Amino acid sequence: MPKNSKVVKRELDDEVIESVKDLLSNEDSSDDAFKKSELMVDDREEKDVDVEEGSDVEDERPAWNSKLQYILAQVGFSVGLGNVWRFPYLCQKNGGGAYLVPYLILLLIIGIPLFFLELAVGQRIRRGSIGVWNYISPKLGGIGFASCVVCFFVALYYNVIIGWSLFYFSQSFQHPLPWDQCPLVKNASHTFVEPECEKSSATTYYWYREALNISSSLSESGGLNWKMTICLLAAWVMVCLAMIKGIQSSGKIMYFSSLFPYVVLLCFLIRGLLLNGSVDGIRHMFTPKLEIMLEPKVWREAATQVFFALGLGFGGVIAFSSYNKRDNNCHFDAVLVSFINFFTSVLATLVVFAVLGFKANIINEKCVTQNSEKILKLLKMGNLSQDMIPHHINFSSITAKDYNLVYDIIQKVKEEQFDSLGLKSCQIEDELDKAVQGTGLAFIAFTEAMTHFPASPFWSVMFFLMLVNLGLGSMFGTIEGIITPIVDTFKVRKEILTVICCLVAFFIGLIFVQRSGNYFVTMFDDYSATLPLLIVVILENIAVIRIYGIDKFMEDLKDMLGFSPSQYYYYMWKYVSPFVLLCLLVASIVQMGLSPPGYNAWIEDTAMEEFHSYPTWGMIVCISLMVLAILPVPIVFMVRRCNLIDDSSGSLASVSYKRGRIIKEPVNLEGDNTSLIHGKSPSEVPSPNFGKNIYRKQTGSPTLDTAPNGRYGIGYLMADMPDMPESDL
Repeated sequence: MPKNSKVVKRELDDEVIESVKDLLSNEDSSDDAFKKSELMVDDREEKDVDVEEGSDVEDERPAWNSKLQYILAQVGFSVGLGNVWRFPYLCQKNGGGAYLVPYLILLLIIGIPLFFLELAVGQRIRRGSIGVWNYISPKLGGIGFASCVVCFFVALYYNVIIGWSLFYFSQSFQHPLPWDQCPLVKNASHTFVEPECEKSSATTYYWYREALNISSSLSESGGLNWKMTICLLAAWVMVCLAMIKGIQSSGKIMYFSSLFPYVVLLCFLIRGLLLNGSVDGIRHMFTPKLEIMLEPKVWREAATQVFFALGLGFGGVIAFSSYNKRDNNCHFDAVLVSFINFFTSVLATLVVFAVLGFKANIINEKCVTQNSEKILKLLKMGNLSQDMIPHHINFSSITAKDYNLVYDIIQKVKEEQFDSLGLKSCQIEDELDKAVQGTGLAFIAFTEAMTHFPASPFWSVMFFLMLVNLGLGSMFGTIEGIITPIVDTFKVRKEILTVICCLVAFFIGLIFVQRSGNYFVTMFDDYSATLPLLIVVILENIAVIRIYGIDKFMEDLKDMLGFSPSQYYYYMWKYVSPFVLLCLLVASIVQMGLSPPGYNAWIEDTAMEEFHSYPTWGMIVCISLMVLAILPVPIVFMVRRCNLIDDSSGSLASVSYKRGRIIKEPVNLEGDNTSLIHGKSPSEVPSPNFGKNIYRKQTGSPTLDTAPNGRYGIGYLMADMPDMPESDL
């Protein structure tokens, strides 16, 4: 340390001690608690201290144990069930390999910039979603409450899917698997195959009848499905135990829940590539259909997938980031997590279509065998001439290629009578073109394919354990998006709030484990999140870029990161991202208006799905979900606008005393655009995070001030000594 720095430091220490004496001499003599305490300088760099008046215990904000733990948490939150059962479906439906082009473009335009924005504000302000947007502008505090409501709605039904996976996981420890064959029904005279199963398939029957025991309409409740109720309870217990200590407990679980799915996916990929027909599935998957790529629908669905894949607007990204150090390179985190998410989707797509290619090959072989037998019968009956069959064809061991050759010959020769022959074209591409997504992929198509695997119970256990882990990783982020903002805002105990939240969610979630519960899951999935989250993210963009100021935000990022972010983000945040988000919002509203609101009901008699429109009360529920999710935004705006709540106790001048430590708790005043990074505004407001705080008496300040919170304030300001290195202080 330079000599002159030592002299200045000694003088500064003397000045601080003298200021402390002034403070103590002016303190109310009746305040015994204060007299027993000491005024200390907080010289810890990376601690954020939340204080409450009168508390005896210091409540410091938790922090991640390591950077790896934080990255795994963000990856676990962003990589969810949608990567496995939504992305492959969209890729197949929208042009195969060509779909990756619009997806990557939109990932760069709206995905990474908005993900970076949420990481930056959460890391610097170190609050949950409510505190972050309150800090920027109290009138926009409703954004955080809206995020919490959406998180709660999503958590209600998302944990039901984890419950379904737990049920299948528990049933996988059997050989053969219980969905391998259709069940037999016995009566007094004979035994026969269950008609509902015979009309569909063994896996379809097991899903709808054995697992869900589904009713035939939304209005037909049918009572609780007790098997699924127990699984739902188990799922909520797991979430509660993992989240009860916040990131201190969930962070450790992330090592398993985030990494295990990759182990399973790699195992499935290696096993899948060794299966007959897997290459056909992968080839079909990535064969580009460029003409489809130019359709607007493809870009809309790609934008929606990018948006939800990264968990934008939920508040989980902000919550996790708020436990970071302030100098963490969140730009690197945003790019890393975004591309991990993308490559996970591609890996899952490879796995899914390798397995579906194997399944399609088995179905195609059955088709060839059945139709070859028909041809032999037609030859014996004289309906077909033996002369039209090539001499090298052997129907006892016919290949798919040879069958298609015979099929084409018969179709040309018997052109007029061909339809009456009842022959089918057995093309593996036709089977692969049957797009499946969501529960249909995980619980029907994939389970059917696994029944043909050697050691099928092992692969079934691995697959459903992977789904449970993928779901839990996303649930941790979703619950953190609820708990963290409420704890930061209302200063309640995290353990109690977590238990109450999980209990309430479980009891509300009982509507999803009725016999008609699957239809409610569809309703919540379609209406509770899409539009509200789009509106939330648009408002987030406006809050930071327009109300706070894009230029100031870029300066703040430079101060926090240690380097200037690329101007690319400047133009994305200011122009491109808001425009794309508005287009996506309009397109989603139009799509919702054009698509008749309804659901696919399972009809037991026909063993098929049938589209049903929502009843009147169902439409009211759908509209209510969207309105309730976005309602906090206008309510909080009007409350702040009309000054219906007295914020005097939380003004910028308020000072709290705790164990002798003096802490300023800045709360943004109306119209005061507080800086995220420098902690400055036109009124020079300090940041809510304090590193090395040196207090000295303000020149010309009165001896005693009365703080708005009823305690005594003092005229001390943080020393601003630009010429002295911070380390020397």
